[in-house]
Amino acid sequence: MYGIWNSCRKEFQFSITERTKEKAQRRLFNKIGKDAYKWRFEARKINQNSGGKKIMSTTNKDTKVITGKVRLSYCNLFQPRAVDESQEAKYSVTIVIPKSDKNAIAKIKIAIEAAKQAGADKLKDKNGKVPTTIKTPVHDGDGEKPNGGEYGEECHGCYVINATSKQKPGVVDKHLNEILDSTEIYSGCYGRLSVNFYAFNTAGNKGIACGLNNVQKLDDGDYLGGRSKAEDDFDAVEDDEDDGLLS
Repeated sequence: MYGIWNSCRKEFQFSITERTKEKAQRRLFNKIGKDAYKWRFEARKINQNSGGKKIMSTTNKDTKVITGKVRLSYCNLFQPRAVDESQEAKYSVTIVIPKSDKNAIAKIKIAIEAAKQAGADKLKDKNGKVPTTIKTPVHDGDGEKPNGGEYGEECHGCYVINATSKQKPGVVDKHLNEILDSTEIYSGCYGRLSVNFYAFNTAGNKGIACGLNNVQKLDDGDYLGGRSKAEDDFDAVEDDEDDGLLS
């Protein structure tokens, strides 16, 4: 059975119970009109616990997000990398999302709430409650980095998310052809990503993390950090012109 979940209040509302998502959404529209399309309302599967209280059944689909067009930075998609020797090497990328992309930001907020619900046992404090404020992978590019440093100019007006994976992500171009040349993916290019949010608790360090699934490159862009492409720095040279370059 499906009901209407309010991701802000974290509860089912409107006493709607239907066999399909479509019927639940239709009943919500009949009740509140166009407000039914607000991002905080979603038709979700409900179960009954022993006390008769409705609880949400969270699936991977609830915590998965496919972004719109974003900028990529710190790309480690072809070889895993460890920040230091004490950490496990992982594939990773930093995602720079414009704050103007309201749709993507709303989907990410919903996915994070779903991840909190699914991983509540990992996030509960000593009183058995999930804190109102917990660590998430979404950072304000107009603010400070978690380590206290400043974000680069390319992050201003954006949100910044670091996504990682132990498994090598799939990487394709806009025509869905696999990209094998690692130089095609660099800090500054544009693409969209499939990511999954999940709860973690490592030695008391709790929060929500972003898992990296797949990457689709959409467009080239200026290299971040001032680096340029070799083909942009040089002109083509014919074989018989080589000697002239020595003078």
